[in-house]
Amino acid sequence: MLVRTLRFDKVEDKLIYNLLSFKLLTNTYSIMNSKVFMVLRILLGLFVLVFGLNKFLNFLPMGEMSADAGAYFGALVNSKTLTLVALVEIVAGIVLIFNKFGALLALILMSVSVNAVLFHTTLDPGNIAGALVLLVLNIAVLYGYKDKYKALLS
Repeated sequence: MLVRTLRFDKVEDKLIYNLLSFKLLTNTYSIMNSKVFMVLRILLGLFVLVFGLNKFLNFLPMGEMSADAGAYFGALVNSKTLTLVALVEIVAGIVLIFNKFGALLALILMSVSVNAVLFHTTLDPGNIAGALVLLVLNIAVLYGYKDKYKALLS
């Protein structure tokens, strides 16, 4: 309706109107995009927080592993590497849920995601679904923070 009542006497007026209307459309899209990003960020945060806490509290039972996977997992536990991974997951989960330093922790969490996928690909392929969900969520969140990384990549 507004378009019908406007009359453009100059080409510049029409150009300005088109630019402003495009700006309104892109702002609407970015608001929707930010809500999707917020949901993905909180999902990733909850995902890693739950699995990080599980490494200490053992409230989710672990399934059967092959002998090689069990030996590797035992080595991670004995060397306290799994404790470090759990702490990183807990901190990353809290940070992502509350959106403080999320870009940094999403980047750090990427190493955990890739290693989880590699572990399950090579040693425990039957239980790879959770690791793939973690990787996909992490990539989506990294993409959502892409503007934060522009200074690093330019």
